[in-house]
Amino acid sequence: MKNKFNRIGLLAIIMVFWFVISFITNILGPLIPDIINSFSLEKLTLAGFIPMSFFVAYAIMSIPSGILIEKVGEKVVLFIGFAMDLVGAMLFASFHNYPVLLLSCFIIGLGMAMLQTVMNPLQRPVGGEENYAFVSDCSQVVFSGASFLSPLVYSYYVQNPMSFAPEGMPWISLYYLFGFILVSMLVVVLVVRFPKIELKSDEKSGDKSSFLELFGMRKVWLYALAMLFYTATEQGMSNNISLFLERYHGLDPHTVGASCVSWFWGSMLIGCVIGLLLLKLVDSKTLLKFCCPLAMILLAMGLTCPADVARFALPGVGFAMSLMFPIIMSLALNSVTKHHGSFAGIMCSAIVGGAIGPLAVSMLSDAASSLRIGMCLIFVFLAYIFFISFWAKPLVKNKLLTD
Repeated sequence: MKNKFNRIGLLAIIMVFWFVISFITNILGPLIPDIINSFSLEKLTLAGFIPMSFFVAYAIMSIPSGILIEKVGEKVVLFIGFAMDLVGAMLFASFHNYPVLLLSCFIIGLGMAMLQTVMNPLQRPVGGEENYAFVSDCSQVVFSGASFLSPLVYSYYVQNPMSFAPEGMPWISLYYLFGFILVSMLVVVLVVRFPKIELKSDEKSGDKSSFLELFGMRKVWLYALAMLFYTATEQGMSNNISLFLERYHGLDPHTVGASCVSWFWGSMLIGCVIGLLLLKLVDSKTLLKFCCPLAMILLAMGLTCPADVARFALPGVGFAMSLMFPIIMSLALNSVTKHHGSFAGIMCSAIVGGAIGPLAVSMLSDAASSLRIGMCLIFVFLAYIFFISFWAKPLVKNKLLTD
């Protein structure tokens, strides 16, 4: 009974960690219009460097974090990860300028990469191998839920700024909130005992030869590109919805814009919950063939229709995207017979698409002098994922209730 209680308690703490990671990570979207106005950024490309500085850190830190876990243990890496996030948040809270913001995002990104490197494998020994899929789905729901709430908290703080927030920049208040949350997480890490992660041989990141073998496979590159385009789409959407609605429809980014970004993640949360059932009833490739066209239709409506339609169609893209990440990841890992740990590392490194997507959209927008044209690049990302839904030939398919 005691072991069961301890397991439930540890799982609850892990879910809190996921909530904090998501809450801080996905706040950038609603902040973009304020950042542009506060720092007088004339080019959208400069705004695109902000999410890029965050997600590039994932590509840099993910593999070293795995090595660090083996040397110093999970608890130390968790503590360092939250400590780096605290340093990054307090740095910008103290010095409010664009270069420091880029540095802050990079430092926070390094910390988040360390945390996620620990969190994913930690769920298996805590929740039990037999419950790993269920626990992973729960963490995805919590992650989406926090992304839904963070823009609403942003909206509250800009309308009710803290007394010590800089004049004309009430959104800086959020970074003090981040500091308080992160200090709390550091205390939790210090007092809680976590089980040691013992990966199975096929779950471990292999040596140089395993990576060379995987890089020699055409399908590895194609799946990695699909993951890159997925994260490019996710961040390209969430970072530009509020800005698009402000520029083309004059909607307040502090209220309507923040709400729409919130519902982008909220609709993704709803899609994740519905997807738990759909993945037991319909083949994953079939679902992907449905999700991609739906996302493109909603995106087209959001970019071309009046405000009353756009404010619902753009967040609705999140619903259509909700199953793309788990389907792409499962199709990829189920398409090889070995080196799953190394392949998973390659797929996670492809999350750098979160840096490439917003920057590419911003650069095209500047070149065309139109954010609408820039966001059309997202159609290309979705079209490639749609191609994967036909091309993929997994060795193992998702098990259905009818099987």
